[in-house]
Amino acid sequence: MADGQEYFDVIIVGAGISGIGAACHLQKKTKNRSYTILEGRENIGGTWDLFRYPGIRSDSDMYTLGYSFKPWKEGEAIADGDSILKYLGETVEEHNLKDKIQFQQRVEKASWSTENAQWTLTISDGTTGGTRTLRCNYLFMCSGYYNYEQGYLPEFEGFDDFAGSIAHPQHWPTDLDYAGKKVVVIGSGATAVTVVPAMAETAEHVTMLQRSPTYIASRPQEDALANGLRKFLPNWLAYKIVRTKNVLLTMLFFSLSKKYPKGMKKRLIELVEKELGPDFDVKTHFTPRYNPWDQRLCAVPDADLFEALKQKKASVVTDHIDRFTETGIKLKSGEELMADIIVPATGLKLQSLGGMAVEVDGRDIVVGETTNYKGFTLSNVPNFAWTVGYTNASWTLKADLTSNYVCRLLNHMDKHGYKVCVPQLEEGTLDTSPILNLSSGYIQRAKDEIPKQGQAQPWRIHHNYVADLLHLKFERLDDGVMQFS
Repeated sequence: MADGQEYFDVIIVGAGISGIGAACHLQKKTKNRSYTILEGRENIGGTWDLFRYPGIRSDSDMYTLGYSFKPWKEGEAIADGDSILKYLGETVEEHNLKDKIQFQQRVEKASWSTENAQWTLTISDGTTGGTRTLRCNYLFMCSGYYNYEQGYLPEFEGFDDFAGSIAHPQHWPTDLDYAGKKVVVIGSGATAVTVVPAMAETAEHVTMLQRSPTYIASRPQEDALANGLRKFLPNWLAYKIVRTKNVLLTMLFFSLSKKYPKGMKKRLIELVEKELGPDFDVKTHFTPRYNPWDQRLCAVPDADLFEALKQKKASVVTDHIDRFTETGIKLKSGEELMADIIVPATGLKLQSLGGMAVEVDGRDIVVGETTNYKGFTLSNVPNFAWTVGYTNASWTLKADLTSNYVCRLLNHMDKHGYKVCVPQLEEGTLDTSPILNLSSGYIQRAKDEIPKQGQAQPWRIHHNYVADLLHLKFERLDDGVMQFS
């Protein structure tokens, strides 16, 4: 960062996995372009610095969650939060990004002026307690798609009556001692299936309380092919081979789930039955009402959740909550679950652009009324990109493609002397379907607040890495929709 400098060619918002990757691509693939990274929090890492609950890990393998340009070298393919933070820290050091990141800088508003071909950012400066402004030609949002300040917490009757501890995964108490305690984890999503086996190692007992089951599949903690290839091949080559293999397998699994939902549902449930044995009530607790990939599938490394259940360290209850009591949770069935600690793993609150307000030539932009162009920017918003990763594959696969495309776009503008690019969508052609195509509660609650997608390209979202690779790497930039001036 150059102190006192008010203008940058590019400003990246967010120093998580997307923002750090964007900066690396920008440095390598564009020339003499000034940029800075604004991070609202005190550390790099985004998701991986925010969440500190027991067992925090990725449910995507690191051969696809890792960057295309930095091989993952560790033995475990499913990595814990600290290992991912270490990987991101190495990336920052290797690409000399440390001085490019400005911490505790929360962007409150971005205002575009076509006359000046500039964004003006209004920023809350956490280091001074005041407000400052920065200007840039191109704004690259890498702030994720959920609210970092607040997770989703339903209104539970009697919530304040509970005499024990309540630990929301997004605000985990650093001093929480759960050894020898009775724990109830509310939820059955990715967070719940991570927390339950981790806490079960030392808790007296952990109960996973769910309203309805989720598809859960075990996958190996280590990738045998990757660890074998590294013995004979350079790291970069082994990484590329395994990355390609994992991308193709993930795409195949998703495609089969959509094409043959009944068969895939049957197979997923059979795998759970194989893990838990004939005495476990899989029909009640692990047979979802929806089809595979109508919601995101949960992965558990080396069947750790199933092992905790088999060892009686944990259990599953499928029921609805009536109310909290002083000593636990009373269920609709009349049963009461006794608890010393309750963990409401009840999900995220989606938030577009980190809560930042956007204005174009004095006109307020309502994100939920825009259409996403090529999966990386918004209709009628100039010189702007927003990284949103895949829901059916690793986030970073899409983040890498987005950063590559932005670099292509910036280089094209330099070559032709353009200062402005804007995807123009005619009024009245807006579709009503959101860009995130899952029935999960956290997406349905926010469907009016996230961008829409159109009926056809370039306004349609692929949700397919190979299709996006072809479109974003090889398609013409001046496609008649993206207007340059």
